[in-house]
Amino acid sequence: MGFIVTEGMEFISGWGGKWPAPAKLNLMLRITGRREDGYHLLQTVFQMLDLCDWLAFRPVADGSVSLLSPIPGVPEQEDLTVRAANLLKLHTGCEAGVCIEIEKKLPMGGGLGGGSSDAATTLVVLNRLWGLRLPKQELMALGLRLGADVPVFVFGHAAWGEGVGEELQPIMLPEQWFVIIKPDCHVNTKEIFCSEGLTRDSKVIKMSDFLAGEESNDCTEEVCKMYPRVRDAMNALSVYAGARLTGTGACVFAQFPSKEEAEVVFQALKNEWLVFLAKGLNESPLYKKLEQE
Repeated sequence: MGFIVTEGMEFISGWGGKWPAPAKLNLMLRITGRREDGYHLLQTVFQMLDLCDWLAFRPVADGSVSLLSPIPGVPEQEDLTVRAANLLKLHTGCEAGVCIEIEKKLPMGGGLGGGSSDAATTLVVLNRLWGLRLPKQELMALGLRLGADVPVFVFGHAAWGEGVGEELQPIMLPEQWFVIIKPDCHVNTKEIFCSEGLTRDSKVIKMSDFLAGEESNDCTEEVCKMYPRVRDAMNALSVYAGARLTGTGACVFAQFPSKEEAEVVFQALKNEWLVFLAKGLNESPLYKKLEQE
């Protein structure tokens, strides 16, 4: 299958518009075992947020994939969006090119999935704009080759995750409000998962157990021990509500039933911390925009 950019392609619906790449939270994370290849077996719950990066795609005639403004410190060809577009081209034989513009709103290294979400939006949107028509499951499989969190963003719905996080089932969650603190540190995920003190034999639970209140994160103790600023952020947020770690962090969050309650906590913390106020979503805003195009 081969595609070549033609004159006027930029006027096709979607080209030049902005596409959301939402953040996510891990509302629970249990480590239930370890595979022979070293990957950990997990149970987790993902929920999207209305906090997003924004991506724009512009067709180019020479078949190249590039960024309008590369992220400082990240080689362009190693950027997940560039890798996603090139992987899609390789997988389908597509000859089209694209220049990608990323408007970063999500903090890097916080555990909110910004890079993975950017990659997923790239796969999903270019699949539409290039007319490739790959099914969602095929895009999810491609996404897994880019990173363990990419499939959930392609999936596009709040999800119960198992395996290494890629076995997903939709889950309906209250769309409540979150206050999220990003401590001024970057947690090394590999370091956490290699830690000797990490719990790796948590009991397997059911989705109903989570919905009944089982919200533990097996990484919390090790991350707080190794990263004092994460511990400090947990303590600061715990003054107002139950604070939890998302994934391996570094972001910590607390949940509130109303925007007004969350806003009070946001205002109280914003002078001392990098804080975000966001609403939980069951459906990704990416797919809502796709439906509107």
